[in-house]
Amino acid sequence: MPTSMQAGDVLADRYRLDDLLAEAGTGRFWRAHDLVLHRPVAVHLLPADDERATPMLEAARRTGPVVNRRLLRVLDAESADGRCFVVHEWGQGESVDVLLTRDGPLPPRRAAWLVAEVADSIAEAHDAGLAHGSLTPENVLVDQHGQVRIIGFGVEAALRGLPSGRTDVDEVDLAGLLYCTLTGKWAGASRSEVPPAPEAHGEVLRPRRVRAGIPRVLDALCDQVLNPHGESTAGHPSAHTIRDVLLDYVGEMTGTHVPVPGLRPAPVAPESTPTAVVPVVPAEEAAPEAEAEVTPEPAPEPAAETTATDVSPVPAAPVRPAAVHDLPTEAGMPVFHDDDEVDWLRARADKPAPPPPLDDPTPKPLFAPDPPEGEPVRRPRPGSRAASADKDYWPWDSSQAPGRAAATGSGVHPVGRDTGSWGSGAWTDDRWGTQDGIDDTGEQVPGRSWIRLAMIVGICLLVGVAAVAAYQLGRRPPTSGSSDEPTASPTPTVVEPTPFEGLSADDFDPQGGDGGVENPESVPNVLDGDPATSWNTSTYLQNFGPAGLKTGVGLVVDLGSTQAVRQVRVTTEGGQTSLAAYVTSEPPTGIAGLTPIGTASGAGDLTIDLDEAVSGRYVTVWLTLLPPVDGGFRGTVSEVQVLG
Repeated sequence: MPTSMQAGDVLADRYRLDDLLAEAGTGRFWRAHDLVLHRPVAVHLLPADDERATPMLEAARRTGPVVNRRLLRVLDAESADGRCFVVHEWGQGESVDVLLTRDGPLPPRRAAWLVAEVADSIAEAHDAGLAHGSLTPENVLVDQHGQVRIIGFGVEAALRGLPSGRTDVDEVDLAGLLYCTLTGKWAGASRSEVPPAPEAHGEVLRPRRVRAGIPRVLDALCDQVLNPHGESTAGHPSAHTIRDVLLDYVGEMTGTHVPVPGLRPAPVAPESTPTAVVPVVPAEEAAPEAEAEVTPEPAPEPAAETTATDVSPVPAAPVRPAAVHDLPTEAGMPVFHDDDEVDWLRARADKPAPPPPLDDPTPKPLFAPDPPEGEPVRRPRPGSRAASADKDYWPWDSSQAPGRAAATGSGVHPVGRDTGSWGSGAWTDDRWGTQDGIDDTGEQVPGRSWIRLAMIVGICLLVGVAAVAAYQLGRRPPTSGSSDEPTASPTPTVVEPTPFEGLSADDFDPQGGDGGVENPESVPNVLDGDPATSWNTSTYLQNFGPAGLKTGVGLVVDLGSTQAVRQVRVTTEGGQTSLAAYVTSEPPTGIAGLTPIGTASGAGDLTIDLDEAVSGRYVTVWLTLLPPVDGGFRGTVSEVQVLG
């Protein structure tokens, strides 16, 4: 019976292989689906005659009984039908190498907490005589709940052909994992794809020389484990010591009812005595930090120091006073600040005072108040002739108009002044009885020059419009035989894009593992011009997207030479389909870093039009959303045309 398997095959009549995640020689690592319990699982698969098969089964049997919340459990292990496989619990989340690649090195306290979680489980396994053997950033996972999970305990080392029980390698890898989370470089003993740490004179550079701002306690711990020198060459700190040093650096977690799961607080000194300085194993160059002061009850006393013969004292993180128990925590995770301080969310003991009420706005009267007794209802505008001549003068008082007009002097024309009417009295003098914007008192009237200027501009505009109209009316229509007939400007010709010929295509699945295979035998159907023939993708249990295992699959069309692409037409079948098109000069190896020339979504004929032509030889049609079919999702493409 052949030992090679592909996606969709069922292993041991129970585990359906879905996606090939990695391979090493003849070994394969699959994401599978348990058909009995209906859950995702991880499967390591080897031929039964592979020399690593027996050690892998033995490692699975040794770690199977181990119960630890951070270890992905072994669910099944068997050798049958020429195959040897081990089934693990499936872990959702991101590995440390992916987190570092995306976000960069972690803050020191977050890095210390993460490695302390790993060291706690490794220390428990070492007590049972077991070792991981390949503790790399790729094998440490942070799941969707923020918890640390460890992948491939014992089995990963067996797959790499490494012996079991290498606890000393785990201790070096723990320090390497701390180094990696602080600097983004790998300094452990096991092989990892993370860039290696820089070295000088055969020793790994200390973390503080790679990245500034790393605390001396963590720097000294990495340096002693990774670069043992002096009397320390006989051995390096155990996983227990590494865990305790990191927990002491993270500090006490008092003040919460529900501490972070698995993050064991360091021992607290009795209330009557101050907390002692915890000895840590630093390098010779590490200088102790400023000692933290703790104020115990009832009065502070000087802190006592505990010394060791082979280690240098390093101060522990400050122990916070016991918190009030009526302030429950609001979160199960510590809050790490940018200044490397850790804090805990608490409910407020005293509610803040409410803001003062807003003052009511001053009410405004709906109508103007009545004038005082004996005063007129309306008053003249300040600065007018009526106001300056006599405050008791009113333009509507016809009895006073003639007399007032006679007293104004020679600056007003007397015509119409003797009628006694409001229109021919003072109103006429005030509005029209001035010349050049100057009134009878010799003062400039505001705004009158602007009115005159506006009138002049309006008259000029009217004259201009009349001249243009007269010119247009005076033009004679040109005769057909006249030599003065204007020549019509040529209309630009729009060239319709034409399809390229002599194309070839291939399937494209860079995220499928081992190059990916998507029915390559039917790919020529998309270029034969026959809509009855088509190419199908594989059937997927979940659609593409950020939450799926893949972001898409597609086709690569070779134009034969560099061409100017103006349009891409894709005919799909089956329902709603989304796609993107890329144009490159070289055969693509993936879509990361590429910019699409356009996208389209819908059912049937999908067209991507370009305002400007894009030059290239290879056109990639990348399907990002597949229509549903029986049993999952599958895309169908019947025709692809590239036009230029």
